[in-house]
Amino acid sequence: MSSFVVHRDGRPASAAELAPLAFAGYAHFTAMQARGGRVRGLDLHLARLRAASVELFGRALPDDLVRDRLRAALSAGPDDVSLTATVYSPEGEFTAGGSGAEPELLVRTGPAASGPRGPLALAVVAYERVLPRVKHVGEVAKTYYLRRAVEQGFDDAAFADRHGRLSEATIWNLAFWDGSAVVWPEAEMLGGTTMGVVRRRLDALGVPQRVQEVRPADLPALAGAVVMNSWTPGVAVRRIGSVSLPEAPSFVEVLHRAYESEPLVAP
Repeated sequence: MSSFVVHRDGRPASAAELAPLAFAGYAHFTAMQARGGRVRGLDLHLARLRAASVELFGRALPDDLVRDRLRAALSAGPDDVSLTATVYSPEGEFTAGGSGAEPELLVRTGPAASGPRGPLALAVVAYERVLPRVKHVGEVAKTYYLRRAVEQGFDDAAFADRHGRLSEATIWNLAFWDGSAVVWPEAEMLGGTTMGVVRRRLDALGVPQRVQEVRPADLPALAGAVVMNSWTPGVAVRRIGSVSLPEAPSFVEVLHRAYESEPLVAP
């Protein structure tokens, strides 16, 4: 097969089924890259969907059912795709809920992606996401701040919380390099699945890493920065706000090496 798909609960979704969802904002999702019908960090994606479903709906779909739906979508398209799995409730948004309706799953595939080449310049924006640990839909601020950053001559935006700590970027996690160790920012944020894969593989490779607060004033003392998401384990960042950073190719290389050491698995 060579076409991409949109499946609702494991079968092709009709326009009538999709129309209400086009305007719904109470849902969550996970995004991944599939290569040869397999993905990295499948356990992390399943855990993300479980936790977010319990948070938003009070219940979660069984992992076996989710895996079956992912397999159905992957088998209907090309070997290499981007895949997004979105969980929502038929009760919709702006309702009190409580009917006991089971969550439903929408799986979409599209062209495989690998992210921008970089290096990127990030504007610094004072912003904190609602429910930061949930990858929820309908976040107008991400696109809004991305577009404002581009208008100002940047490539994207990074968020700083009320304490001035850098947390994440619009659709990215941030990671920094001190010359010998990976530094993860300490703040409320979404823990990315790629970030989770990289962290455990860095441990396996014996690469030092730590978590600490990082503010714009701390950046001159660091030796590099990257952004990462489901597209890529690392794109170099050359500037955050007014602070220029070294591109640190060895840092980017070790992140990619760590990520690629994670085995691909089939749902």
